[in-house]
Amino acid sequence: MATKRDFYEILGVSKTATEDELKKAYRKLALKYHPDRNPNDKDAEEKFKEAAEAYEVLTNKDKRAKYDQFGHAGVDGQGFSGQGQGMNMDDIFSMFGDIFGGRGGFGGFSGFGSERSRGGRRVNKGSSLRIKVKLSLEDIEKGVEKKIKVNKYVLCKECHGSGAKAGSETITCTHCNGSGYITQVQRTILGNMQTQSVCPSCSGEGKIIKDKCPSCHGDGIVKSEELITINIPAGVADGMQISFSGLGNAGARNGINGDLIVSIEELPHEHFERDGNNICHQTYITVSEAILGTTIEVPTLGGQAKFKIEQGMTSGKVYRLRGKGLPDVNGYGKGDLLVRVDVWIPKSYSKEEKKMLETLQKSENFKPNPSAKEKSFFEKMKNMFN
Repeated sequence: MATKRDFYEILGVSKTATEDELKKAYRKLALKYHPDRNPNDKDAEEKFKEAAEAYEVLTNKDKRAKYDQFGHAGVDGQGFSGQGQGMNMDDIFSMFGDIFGGRGGFGGFSGFGSERSRGGRRVNKGSSLRIKVKLSLEDIEKGVEKKIKVNKYVLCKECHGSGAKAGSETITCTHCNGSGYITQVQRTILGNMQTQSVCPSCSGEGKIIKDKCPSCHGDGIVKSEELITINIPAGVADGMQISFSGLGNAGARNGINGDLIVSIEELPHEHFERDGNNICHQTYITVSEAILGTTIEVPTLGGQAKFKIEQGMTSGKVYRLRGKGLPDVNGYGKGDLLVRVDVWIPKSYSKEEKKMLETLQKSENFKPNPSAKEKSFFEKMKNMFN
């Protein structure tokens, strides 16, 4: 699978580009690779779609912020391609009408099979859905596929989304002659002024339903429960939102589907706490193990890991197991597992044990005698806060 190019590189702008600069850059590319200028040219068509996706993300403040922070993984599914679905030319021409012209036209081009690009008719877009998905650290480490039941608007099966009663048809609006817009010319002291507005009779759709579908009452959509499959990328974090294009509510009368916005909730873990891409674990060893040294086994997200404790270990030492943490959401490697090892001091003991401890206490080896190489308490605190 080909690696997606950087959105700023696609449009040929800097990361500080303003909305006007983005618009100019996109219009230039859209003109260059427009399907009407490049008939039957698959490469031009892909570049046309690529530029549209880059423009759509970078002109949305929320999506641009996520893209700047997390790259393509932060906006996975937010482009037109969504969950592996093909780029929809109707989406491009309808969403960027200001780029292609007030009525969907593009410098005289007819578009690419889009009613809006040819006739300027309004295209309805469904509203977005918002859901919360709970994930364990194991899910986050590997990424996970989730099947979720949601109540949403879907196309009416009886009229197939048209809104018209079975056996009947929609008719062309006689008020706007199917264009979806009304043009008026007014005389002013500066000369004739031409204005264009959405047709009030058909609400800009260019067609009127004569006999409405009894199931959806002419909307072309009905409420239903649907099973949705989504893929959550590895490395996501609590509170992160991922938008999946086209998985929201269906648009009225065969319009464009809205988006599904998934909010991530990270579940508490039995053994670990998360610190960015690192995970932290605390374990204990006995006094004798700290003195003599030992090998311990600790849990990881993928199983277990062993490592050696050196002779004379000081309580509270942190060991770093590299690459045992969480993957970066942008794919830049993995974090580490940080294991804090503390010495367990028993609160009760037998008479025999007490005698042994009193004997050891008299030994010179058991009297505090820190090495000059060991960092002082203040140095450790300074390093901790720095």
